[in-house]
Amino acid sequence: MNNKNYEASIEAILFTMGESVPVEKIAAALDLGMDDTKVIIETMKKQYESSDRGIRLIELEDSVQLCTKADYYEAILRVATQPKKHVLTDVMLETLAIIAYKQPVTRLEIEKIRGVKSDHAVNKLLEYDLIKELGRLDAPGRPILFGTTEEFLRCFGVQSVDELPALSTEKLEEFKQEAEEEMQLKVQV
Repeated sequence: MNNKNYEASIEAILFTMGESVPVEKIAAALDLGMDDTKVIIETMKKQYESSDRGIRLIELEDSVQLCTKADYYEAILRVATQPKKHVLTDVMLETLAIIAYKQPVTRLEIEKIRGVKSDHAVNKLLEYDLIKELGRLDAPGRPILFGTTEEFLRCFGVQSVDELPALSTEKLEEFKQEAEEEMQLKVQV
């Protein structure tokens, strides 16, 4: 193995570990002596410092670590503080639409409309902060009432649920018919 291969191996080890790695472990992994390993690390350190790269190699006692150069912290923070994009499946979107239009609504009402269990979808929507618990229904078992959150409004670009598109009576009838057809298919199976 030549020096470039050793450098690539050291870089791969440090990148993968994400934290400081003792030089002794690197030397053992590469089957090199400590002195040879330190020479290669010192060469790499100089290359990182002299080039226009976003990372550098630092030494911490008898260990080394890859880290970002301070010049690039601002760019990193802009990415690191961006909100995560959550993927909404068709099931989750359907459940969310029911909650948005019928809120406050219980899980049982959601399942009655959908015709199937909705635990996973409701839990994911809670996790994504698109819905929240609004309280409990004053009925046997005191079921939880769900409604949408401010995050829901932000994500869908509306100021309130009143701005959601109105469902036309024709669309409602179409949905009812589809639901009835689905129920008939389930009964036949």
